[in-house]
Formats: sequence, structure tokens, C-alpha cells
Amino acid sequence: MSDKGGYIKQGWLVLVLAGCFGAALAAVHVGLGQRIESNKLGDTLGQVPKLVPGAVEGRSELLGGRTVYRAVDSSGRTVGWVLPVGGGGFADRIELLIGLDASAATITGLYVLEQKETPGLGNRIEEPAWRAQFTGRSAQRRLAVTKADKPGADEIQAVTGATISSRSVTDIVNDAVGRFRAELGASRQ
Repeated sequence: MSDKGGYIKQGWLVLVLAGCFGAALAAVHVGLGQRIESNKLGDTLGQVPKLVPGAVEGRSELLGGRTVYRAVDSSGRTVGWVLPVGGGGFADRIELLIGLDASAATITGLYVLEQKETPGLGNRIEEPAWRAQFTGRSAQRRLAVTKADKPGADEIQAVTGATISSRSVTDIVNDAVGRFRAELGASRQ
């Protein structure tokens, strides 16, 4: 009987420790949540001039129930758009910033804001050379992922060993751009 009592005491200890650590993690999340969001916003606004040629800043705008950034030049003229979007990857959620020209006809850049893909494989979606494949592509047609050495006009070459991560990013871009183009068209009518 003493063994059974020892297991119960150990079980309670595990539950109490799990509760304490869970509460500590929740407190850290609550305490740092605003700072994390503020840092993401700063990173997003800092990327606007890099994602849209000619832009000097991004102005937050609500379109279709979500926040997008109107990229403007020094005279305040719209030169493009930056879309903060996300979706599921191989390991976890992938968050992207997509740059588009003023008419949302061409992708002008892609930035990986956050990802937790497999180190050495899927996380290569952050590499500038891989992301550069999206720049200059039509936003009016869906992009596809290929393993071919020379991708076609509407194809993105997959990261070797990380086809799922590559496809995830491409799907996120396709869905977000298509939805944005529809929302932008509806708002102009």
C-alpha cells in the first residue's frame, strides 16, 4: 500500500509543477504579448520600402475586414501594397509579407515574418535567393511549385528536401493575393 501512496504523491507533485509552469508561461505571454506584436508591426513597416519599389512608408488600412498596408512614395502617392498573411506550413504556422504593385497585378517582393520550419531544410524559405523567385511574377495567375531545375513563368522551384514548406508558402501567396485582388476590385466599385 505504501507504493500506491508514493505514486499518488508523485502524481500530485507532477500536476502541481505542471500547473505552476503553465501559469508562468501564460504570465510571460501576457506580459510580453504587446511587445511581441509591437516588434512585428515595426518589422512589417520596416519591410514596406524593401518589398515595394519606390515606397518610403506603409499606411495601415482596413480592407475586407483585415489590415493591409498601402505603400506610398514621398509625395503620398500609392505605389503598391503589402499584405501580412499566414497559413500552415510543414511544422507550424508561416507568416509572410507580400509586396504588390499599385494595381495588384505583379508581386514585388516576399518576406518571411515568422516561421518554425525544419532547420536546414524548410527554414530555407527565408533565404533571399529563394524568396526572390516570387518577385516580378504575375499576381493574376496562380503559381505552382516544381522540382525542375528551370521553373516556368508561373512556377516556383521548391527548396530541396522541403517541398511541403515551399508549397505552403506558394499556397499562402496564391490564396492571399487572389483574395486581396477581389477585395481591392470590390472596394473600387
